[in-house]
Amino acid sequence: MMNEKDQGMKPICLPWLKKSARSGAVGLLRTTCALRLLVLLLLTLPTALQAQFNYITNNGTITLTSYIGPGGAVTIPSTLDDLPVTSIENRAFSNYTSLTSVTIPGNVTNIGRYAFSGHTSLMAIIVEAGNSSYSSVDGVLFDKSGTMLIQCPGGRTGSYTIPSGVISIGDLAFYYCRSLTNVTIGNSVTNIGLRAFDGCTSLVTISIPSGVASIGNFAFEACASLNAVCFQGNAPSISTFGVGRISAATVYYLPGTTGWGATFGGLPTAPWVLPNPIILNNGPSFGVQANRFGFVISWARNLSVVVEACTDLTQPVWSPVGTNTLTDGSSYFSDPQWTNRPARFYRLRSL
Repeated sequence: MMNEKDQGMKPICLPWLKKSARSGAVGLLRTTCALRLLVLLLLTLPTALQAQFNYITNNGTITLTSYIGPGGAVTIPSTLDDLPVTSIENRAFSNYTSLTSVTIPGNVTNIGRYAFSGHTSLMAIIVEAGNSSYSSVDGVLFDKSGTMLIQCPGGRTGSYTIPSGVISIGDLAFYYCRSLTNVTIGNSVTNIGLRAFDGCTSLVTISIPSGVASIGNFAFEACASLNAVCFQGNAPSISTFGVGRISAATVYYLPGTTGWGATFGGLPTAPWVLPNPIILNNGPSFGVQANRFGFVISWARNLSVVVEACTDLTQPVWSPVGTNTLTDGSSYFSDPQWTNRPARFYRLRSL
């Protein structure tokens, strides 16, 4: 008879136990077999997990270089070969279309460029609590502070609103999110990265807040359905939207804003006519000037707008303080009486 060592952890089912059912030996047999099977599974689990990743050792830590597993919901291990997993290499999970979610452990401090770009089935990127470098909100990857949006998973559908407090949209942040139909960019955003919306083929229109100062090249490359990019403020810096593979989109700007020509970033421009007049709350001409308060009124060409003011919003009594004709779709309003009031609030109405 072979001993346990010779059988390589196989459960031992001895003949004499089968003949002693009345004494409870069969129950003992089943318990023994189950325990040995559990031990065997626990011993093989790390090997199976390791087989899902290619990785290298780097100064006593592990860097994942690529994922080679079956897909689905993947949890990156916190350790491999008894060493902490601290880094995910460039493109490690890129274009692995069978992934549905990825959970990142707390000790990962570096995620390479394009690490999760191009997953058409990826619905969520989840960062475990306690991670010192990264965070996630509603399945979207951010830096720890939540001020940079790093990656929206490629399987995201419908509409998405960028959380308030986000300052920067990273390079390729929405790369090939083909089912996103609308992205709302908050007023806190000042920068949109390189190829940020490349391949968002269902995106039809997008509005750029007035605080955005720069947009990376090819930000809207391959956005085949895009027909309008609407700017709420002055023209940001950009070289090209990606006219090589972009749809016949038009750049719309508010009258009274600056930096626009017949084309912008390789796309044609046109005034953005809103249903009602608005006050542009950006630019050097807005706010307190020398002995007066001023702002630009934007709306439509050759229409007239009445500016009304009050001193108390809890019990407002609105009085007209000026009428401006928007010859080129905008006009500058200035109130020299502002310094004579403890408070002054303004609203617009058409004639």
